[in-house]
Amino acid sequence: MSASLVRATVRAVSKRKLQPTRAALTLTPAAVNKIKQLLKDKPENVGLKVGVRTRGCNGLSYTLEYTKTKGESDEEVVQDGIRVFIEKKAQLTLLGTEMDYVEDKLSSEFVFNNPNIKGTCGCGESFNI
Repeated sequence: MSASLVRATVRAVSKRKLQPTRAALTLTPAAVNKIKQLLKDKPENVGLKVGVRTRGCNGLSYTLEYTKTKGESDEEVVQDGIRVFIEKKAQLTLLGTEMDYVEDKLSSEFVFNNPNIKGTCGCGESFNI
């Protein structure tokens, strides 16, 4: 099993109108560029896999891992040459979500802007649907 890549934060998006998309997950240009950079150093991997785990303050947390193959029940999102696979358990929680990559002076992380969640815990690592 691959190790998780980096820390990710979940943000509840309020008052945002859901727009139909072709993919369950959309990537910002910053996320695409970071994933390309990460995969360049790992040519044996074909993309990233996004999953969910029970974690934090009685909520769920996203996980990111390198992957060498597409799982049988994984949803595949291809954008700008990048392949992201979504585990079956995470597919409904990610519908309409935007994956971004944010860097500031003290941290850098993938951020999931999810219009489906009701709120996040105080630590910002888990969410409730």
